[in-house]
Amino acid sequence: MEEDNERSNIGYFLLISDITEQIKAINQDTRTLLFVGVLGWIAAELLLLVILLGPMARLRRVAGLLPALADGKFSDIHSAIPSHRHRIPDEIDVLESSTLELSRQLELLEGEVQERGHQLAERIEELAEERDFISGLLDTAQVFIIAQDCTGRISLANEYAQLMLGLKEASLLGRHFVDVFEAGVPTTVHTFSHPQQEEKTLRTPDHRLHTIAWYHAPLQTGSVGKVSRLSIGLDITERKAAEARLTWLAERDPLTELYNRRYFQHALQIALDRPSENNGAVLLLDLDQFKEVNELSGHHVGDKLLSEVADTLLHNLGRRGVIARLGGDEFALLLEDTNADQAVNVAQYIVQLLDSIGFVVGERRHRVTASIGIALFPTHGNTPADLMASADVAMYKAKESGLHHWHLLSKSENAKDELQERVYWVDRIRNALEEDNFELMVQPIMRLEDNDVKHHEVLLRMRDTDGGLISPAHFIPIAEQSGQIILIDRWVLRHSLKALSQLQDRGITLAVNLSGQSLHDGGLKQYLADELTASGADPHHLILEVTETAAVTDFSTARGVLQAVRDLGCRTALDDFGVGFSSFHYLGQLPVDYIKIDGSFIRSLLISPDSRVIVRAIADIAKGFGKQTIAEFVDQEALLPILKAYGITYGQGFHLGRPIKLNTAFCINSNLS
Repeated sequence: MEEDNERSNIGYFLLISDITEQIKAINQDTRTLLFVGVLGWIAAELLLLVILLGPMARLRRVAGLLPALADGKFSDIHSAIPSHRHRIPDEIDVLESSTLELSRQLELLEGEVQERGHQLAERIEELAEERDFISGLLDTAQVFIIAQDCTGRISLANEYAQLMLGLKEASLLGRHFVDVFEAGVPTTVHTFSHPQQEEKTLRTPDHRLHTIAWYHAPLQTGSVGKVSRLSIGLDITERKAAEARLTWLAERDPLTELYNRRYFQHALQIALDRPSENNGAVLLLDLDQFKEVNELSGHHVGDKLLSEVADTLLHNLGRRGVIARLGGDEFALLLEDTNADQAVNVAQYIVQLLDSIGFVVGERRHRVTASIGIALFPTHGNTPADLMASADVAMYKAKESGLHHWHLLSKSENAKDELQERVYWVDRIRNALEEDNFELMVQPIMRLEDNDVKHHEVLLRMRDTDGGLISPAHFIPIAEQSGQIILIDRWVLRHSLKALSQLQDRGITLAVNLSGQSLHDGGLKQYLADELTASGADPHHLILEVTETAAVTDFSTARGVLQAVRDLGCRTALDDFGVGFSSFHYLGQLPVDYIKIDGSFIRSLLISPDSRVIVRAIADIAKGFGKQTIAEFVDQEALLPILKAYGITYGQGFHLGRPIKLNTAFCINSNLS
């Protein structure tokens, strides 16, 4: 307490109170509260533990199932987690449901993966088999198979290509195609965008030249815009050689290598088509007593004589004109810009040439002479047929005279003879048609495999006044010129069908020849259909033959007629095949069942390698087209093994059977008219 402002004296008031009991009470309350708080916390924790015990157990269960989910033990998860809920779902329920759904989806995915895996394994196995098959096919195929990339470099070569080139695949891969297969050949720009075909020459390590027919086809690769190429090469060397040989034979006589009748007539037609002031001559040669050479010394000697005559004519007169062998012992010479005197001089020169040959065989000497007929154009004819007929008349006059070996036909003589000859035979043919004065002959065609004969060719003869039979060579040419050949064809068809109706039950088949003019007979199909109905003959037992020359000359017409005949049920044949052909292309398109190989090839099989090559080629190609082959002019036993070896089905000729009268052959009713 202060007494004055100077504060010099200070006094204190002290109040003392005893709070011991209060402090004790506070401490006691504090301990009580602390104890109660601890007990409440413990109780709360225990309560929380009790509350969370169930959910935590479910969480542990789900967590424990996750490794099983990773291991694919889906059945364990399905059995551990119940799929049904009877309470309000919480987050753990959602987790369990998600786990179950995930398990189901993973199980489905695993099933699909396994299924896809099985499918993939099967596909891989199939691809492996296809790869092995294709690899074997590529290596087995006897063709060049070359794959190229987009730059033209080789990426694959089969074993055949490696063998032909004498190279291993490793040395071929990566090289340019043109460097390997077109070396030394001017190359052209190749495009891979579309297929290409070409022929190239390839020289193999053995220094042989091969002709390869290439077919290039584009191959799409995975790269956009890049196209590779597959090249297939076929070695056609032998085929090209055969085609060249066949083309040569289309214009040549295989024995003498002179031009043949077909080419000579074509050359003669060209000469006649030139301006009218162009004059010329045809010389027709027929060797005298040639038949005696064949009979005394054999056919091989006769063939040698023909070859020597041909060589002599070609060597001395080859530059003067076209020289041809027309067949047998007949030769022809076409001279342009030639008058009568010049033609006679050439004929006299030929007589000297033949006389100088002096043909000697062993100890026998054959004198070579010929009868030569000379016809001038346009004096003695304006067509090849008329001109050759005039030359033929002149040749026979030279043969008949015995004084000269040649004869020049005069204009009046030619007109008179030709008119008389034609009128005479036209009248005889007309009478024979009206009075059924023809006779049908048949010649057997033997199946070489078992010597069975059910197939016969119908041949025509004319009855003479003395009871003899006249060869068709005397009247068929006139019938063709006068148009009577169509009536003759119909006569033969009608009487052949009448005979066939009595023979078909024995399995007999008759082959009837049709002329080239009948191919243009618009009523032929209807006539044949009517006669088949009237006679009751089975069309399957009738074979209609047309010559190759007639078929190829008017190919579209011939094909239509042959198809029409086949539509009636008849079979068809191509006769004299191998002489007049120009391409085997027609053979595949003509609807014929049989191919008759021309006898000129068959007769020379034993002595001519060329004939053997041609006959084998015709047989192989005919077989490839599904056609049967018939060999004509089989005149000796030695030919049969060769024909059988070539796969020729039938044979026809004097050795197998000569022509005889149809009535006599089968003992049928002779009144077929």
